[in-house]
Amino acid sequence: MLAAFTLNTAENLPIGLLELISESLGVSVSAVGLLVTGYGATVAVASLPLAHAVRAVPRRHVLTGLLAALVVSSLVSALATSYWALLFARLLTALAQALFWAVMGPVAVGLFPSEVRGRVVGALSVAGSLALVLGVPAGTWLGQRSDWQVPVALLAALGLVSLVTIAALLPTSPPDEESAAYGTGPDARRFGIVLAAGALSATGAFAGYTYVVKFLGDVSGFSSGSVSALLVAFGVACLAGVSVTGALLDRFPQAALTTAVAMQAVGMLGLYAVGTEQVAAVVFLALMGGALGPVFMTTQNAMLRCAPGRTDIALAANSGLYNAGIAAGAALGGLVLPSAGVRGTFLVGGLLTTGGCAVLLGGRLLRVLRPEPVGRSRRHRSARATSRPPG
Repeated sequence: MLAAFTLNTAENLPIGLLELISESLGVSVSAVGLLVTGYGATVAVASLPLAHAVRAVPRRHVLTGLLAALVVSSLVSALATSYWALLFARLLTALAQALFWAVMGPVAVGLFPSEVRGRVVGALSVAGSLALVLGVPAGTWLGQRSDWQVPVALLAALGLVSLVTIAALLPTSPPDEESAAYGTGPDARRFGIVLAAGALSATGAFAGYTYVVKFLGDVSGFSSGSVSALLVAFGVACLAGVSVTGALLDRFPQAALTTAVAMQAVGMLGLYAVGTEQVAAVVFLALMGGALGPVFMTTQNAMLRCAPGRTDIALAANSGLYNAGIAAGAALGGLVLPSAGVRGTFLVGGLLTTGGCAVLLGGRLLRVLRPEPVGRSRRHRSARATSRPPG
């Protein structure tokens, strides 16, 4: 949880320090913004290849290596005197995060009985969400009162605590022999459906959310101070959504995913329709925030269940596509903005998210109409079981 908090804070901290970094390094604010865009693109591209490359390496060694990369990159960032040195350090952190979620999920849930795995995924997601609610605001506050390098250096200290803990306490075992190395109910069709729905939801969410500050100011008429408070409320709603969903995830895994995607769609379309009314805007913004974190969390949980092969490869594919959706959504919103205005970005985002919901519902309907033959299902499980090394 500490590692998840630290990595998510590292990913988003430049957003709060844009102007400070810009002035310190003598580059434009948009150039500093590329530190965030390039980070997401690196995660999207590198997740699956990296997971495949280290598939035979014990997870304890992989995680200590990732956290060592986080510590080094944070120190390099804090000591950077040029934009290019900072960009290099950011890309190194992104490579660590690209692999982190693919590896940490199976490792963490594998330490617990299968009936509580949803709660473990929820705990990791709560820690990740705390980065937006606590980590980034605290880092921004500290950077404004000292130098932007100070909160970045503190991330190295937090990463070092995680590294030492995992290196000292996590058992070492071959990846294939870990209890969560394979899905509990392999289903290639469900796997594809979840990937598609998650990518559509991410694209839809960030087509609008990227421009939420402009929406709240121009459409809803909030002052800049109120917008800052609303962004904090958005983060709190995200944390609350993750906490509630995590508690219910083991009992209602499929319903939790569909509900989160549907709630995001309602929040975005509600903002488009009645966002000019401030009370309504706050309600639908909170609804969107309460869904945004749970969408990714529930897709990750689904990967641990339906992965047709190794769960780390499935999680890497999910993380990569989700981050690709984030980048695509921001770009799509930028294309919509000049012609349809900022309200149009939320309409397009809401419709894409609705498409993700339709994919999930269509998959459930297809499952009812065309169930997998019993014989085929048994053969698949048998083949999977014999593919594991004895242990």
